[in-house]
Amino acid sequence: MPPIVDWDDAYANTPHIPGGEGYPARWAAAAAAFRAGTGGRLREGIAYGSHPRQRFDLFLPEGVPAGLVIFVHGGYWRAFDRGHWSHLAAGPLARGWAVAVPGYVLAPEARIAAITATIREAIAAAAAEVAGPIRLTGHSAGGHLVARQICGDSLLPEAVMGRIERVVPVSGLFDLRPFLRTQMNEALQLDLFEARAESPALTEVRRAVPVDAWVGGDERPEFLRQSALLANVWTGLGLDMRLTVAPGRHHFDVIEGLEDPASPLVEAVVGPVVGRAA
Repeated sequence: MPPIVDWDDAYANTPHIPGGEGYPARWAAAAAAFRAGTGGRLREGIAYGSHPRQRFDLFLPEGVPAGLVIFVHGGYWRAFDRGHWSHLAAGPLARGWAVAVPGYVLAPEARIAAITATIREAIAAAAAEVAGPIRLTGHSAGGHLVARQICGDSLLPEAVMGRIERVVPVSGLFDLRPFLRTQMNEALQLDLFEARAESPALTEVRRAVPVDAWVGGDERPEFLRQSALLANVWTGLGLDMRLTVAPGRHHFDVIEGLEDPASPLVEAVVGPVVGRAA
């Protein structure tokens, strides 16, 4: 492969997706409509810290939840909030799982290491609200943040860590060193030490649970490489590791499967429908 000379373009998604600039408004509208239809089964804006962004929305199924799915949004650690993604709770919710969607403090107000710690606090707070097994999933930077939670330096309480049964990062970022070469690092403020420390592909694993790295087949080459890198390294560390390349999907529509309870992505997160072979 030829060397990358334009690192900003290598991680740019919107210019390479037809109609890419319209997706944020579509996400926000779909999320608002979903929240409006959930009635009393939504607990909105539960605080897990003092910052206004340290809130999570908790979607509850009918009856006793089978467990808790936590979805962490992306935006290169710099953009969006929990309110853009509510509709992605639909699939796991229909399968009987509670779904927590946390917001978090963004760069440049917070560095990535601090954001990782913030998500740890959100997971612990959400776990206190819902009993049972926990499944972690997240998109793009959110994929990075959920993968970080099972790394060797994770400070998640053991009682919470022991409940995590599966991690599904979607289009995640697992080696942060390339971002040192991008203009967005003006906001991220990464140095080489933090880039290495915050890279799941460069760390040991604290809890060896099944991990399925999802990525769209039509994504930018760097996203394909990043997911393949994590699968390669964590397989070598003895994890039950899978790499799933979703054909025909790009960075913005690869997460749409979370809306469909029968989708392969929802099955990857919560498991197969009872009575159907895995």
